[in-house]
Amino acid sequence: MLNEFDVVIVGGGGSGLAAAARALEFGARVLVLEKQSQLGGTTGMAIGSFTGNGTSLQRAAGIEDNPDDHETDAGLFAVPEIEAHNYSELRRFFLGQTAETLEWLHRLGLHFHGPNPEPPNRVPRMHNIVPNAKAYIAAFQTKILKRQGTIVCDAPVVELRREAGRVTGVVAEIQGERQTIRAQRGVVLAAGDYANAPEIIGRFKGDRFRSIEGVNPKACGDGHLLAEQTGAQLLNMEITYGPELRFVPPPGDPFEQLLPTSGFLAQLMGRLVPYLPQFLINWRIKRLLLTWQHPENALFDDGAILVNTVGQRFCNERVSPEREIAISEQENKAAYILLDERIAARYSEWPHFISTAPKIAYAYVEDYLKLRPDVSAAAGSLEELAKQRQLNPTHLQDTVAQFNAYASGQQADPFGRAGDTEPLAGNRWVLLGPAKAYFTTTEGGVAINHGLQALDEKGDPIPGLYAIGCNGMGGQVLWGHGLHIAWALTSGRLVGEALGKP
Repeated sequence: MLNEFDVVIVGGGGSGLAAAARALEFGARVLVLEKQSQLGGTTGMAIGSFTGNGTSLQRAAGIEDNPDDHETDAGLFAVPEIEAHNYSELRRFFLGQTAETLEWLHRLGLHFHGPNPEPPNRVPRMHNIVPNAKAYIAAFQTKILKRQGTIVCDAPVVELRREAGRVTGVVAEIQGERQTIRAQRGVVLAAGDYANAPEIIGRFKGDRFRSIEGVNPKACGDGHLLAEQTGAQLLNMEITYGPELRFVPPPGDPFEQLLPTSGFLAQLMGRLVPYLPQFLINWRIKRLLLTWQHPENALFDDGAILVNTVGQRFCNERVSPEREIAISEQENKAAYILLDERIAARYSEWPHFISTAPKIAYAYVEDYLKLRPDVSAAAGSLEELAKQRQLNPTHLQDTVAQFNAYASGQQADPFGRAGDTEPLAGNRWVLLGPAKAYFTTTEGGVAINHGLQALDEKGDPIPGLYAIGCNGMGGQVLWGHGLHIAWALTSGRLVGEALGKP
């Protein structure tokens, strides 16, 4: 039986494991409870960019940087109506901590390349983990096991316990039984976002978005609901990254755990991950890119169209989020991107790519045909292409004919699309998909102070309760590559320090 620990962490993703690893460095007794059967969360699915300033890698490259400039530039990624909701003071505090977090990660044996540029950042700030974000999970897990921390998977937390106004522990379901576990110093909510929680999405963002899935199907907003039930204040719950178009994941389990959960192999593999051969690293990065990055909207500006599973158009491909909502209403919530010979040739070389993680990798038509044959097909005719993906050939041919009548000026587009002047034609056709509309992450979270304490509706700390990562966004808007992971790991480090010390 699990009875009492100094720190109980709800969630075994990047932020929760970072918190556990750091608290254990100070000698605290730490328990991590993970709802799923494996660790990693959304962090474990990512390429793993960490965006920070004032880092040793920047200095080695002769780059001078500071948190104030970074805070200003971070505000340029989101559109003004989204950025207006940002809690700038908290984001500035966070960005001022990123250099120390990166140094701590180095001390854990993690390796980064960069920094790489990402406009509108005025200087390069993107540090890319080698080989990908699963290395974070491996390193944290190794540290936790080495320091004799406790990790329990398949252990959903169903309730926070309170005594005299203080959160004193949790109730978790472990091996079919409910167990009450006390936390002497605090409970940390680190359970990820709510991208795949239709009830929460519908309540805060609107019912028309309920049918759109989260890119991580396990991101169900459990930590947000636990916090709300305890009286915590939630901020920016209507702000989401997406919906956006992404290809479905490859066959098999894309969330496969990198490490066993205990024993010698866990420690050994954690140390070996950063030293994998470069060719394997490059392949893995490209593979992840083709799995999780979205196809560029420029495809549709250049004439590509969307068709559903029977080969018919169903929306104006250039208008978002109506495009994504329309996709979520199709059979299997899926669609395909059709490229003719001209468009396929254009997206076969720089600077026209299907998808990218800036300065990490770029993916073109041939990359998809080679590495993701499950979501790409090429043929010399529409009829042959349709047969490869079990689309209706007649419907697909009629769809192209109708689009061409619009593109050649003979009629208006039935879905309101305008500006196309190139009919679809040629002896090579490419079909990319199935693709779906996904929320990739969410910006809403618990109001917090600089000590990562959860705040109630009056703005007062809830004793014994802390929120980090996507649970503890605190009103920040973190658009752009690498900010969410940097926040997850930084907030985890900081709460680990706060609760780890006696």
